[in-house]
Amino acid sequence: MENKYLAQILPFLNEIEEERRKQFEEYFRTAPMWLMDTFVVEELEKGTIFVQEGEPADTIFLIGKGLIKATDYRIYGINYDFTVFDKVYAFGGMEVIINLDKYQTTLQTVTKCTVLKIPKEGFKKWLDSDIIALQQESRLMGEYLLEQARDSRMLLFLQGADRVAFLLMKRYRKYAENGVMKMKGDRQELSDFTGLCVKTISRSIKKFKESGLITTQGSYILINYEQYCRMEKMISEILAETL
Repeated sequence: MENKYLAQILPFLNEIEEERRKQFEEYFRTAPMWLMDTFVVEELEKGTIFVQEGEPADTIFLIGKGLIKATDYRIYGINYDFTVFDKVYAFGGMEVIINLDKYQTTLQTVTKCTVLKIPKEGFKKWLDSDIIALQQESRLMGEYLLEQARDSRMLLFLQGADRVAFLLMKRYRKYAENGVMKMKGDRQELSDFTGLCVKTISRSIKKFKESGLITTQGSYILINYEQYCRMEKMISEILAETL
């Protein structure tokens, strides 16, 4: 009954890929009707900052369609984009679980997005009364924090072009289709995600292209499975030497 009701109040579920739809259905499998009646769906344009670090955490967000990124502005005032999210997470859920009144990071849309908004108090009431929902949210939060900690440790031992290669590897794992990953070769975006200057990014892309680790097509970067394997081997050898 709840799944049918969920599809009624979230019509975008009929427009997204099956895996993402199943994630939504699983996430709200035990959600009560009163909580779903508080849902608000909003369309956000590309480049919209919808969560600002330090502001009151009064709303929970889940991304129905599109991609968002997390940005940290506390590092010497430099914007450092440390991850792109493509799974179903409750943004603001961590603040609820560890009882924080303010958002701990800034979230911005990378593409046009369909966003589900839930009032914090209703979300908290659900978690407080539903052990299955609480366990699920805790697991997802733990998985995310573990991934971030692992990536941060690896980046400590990677410099320059190797950092760029590490980022391209992660993008391949997430976004490759039929063995090929195609992404916009935006130097500034790559700079924001690696913490490297644009000049270093450009040198790295040129180096990878000359060595056959990537292929370019206009303003796009393409990586096939063989190139990905070579890149992964290169990074694994570097980390094995330093860890």
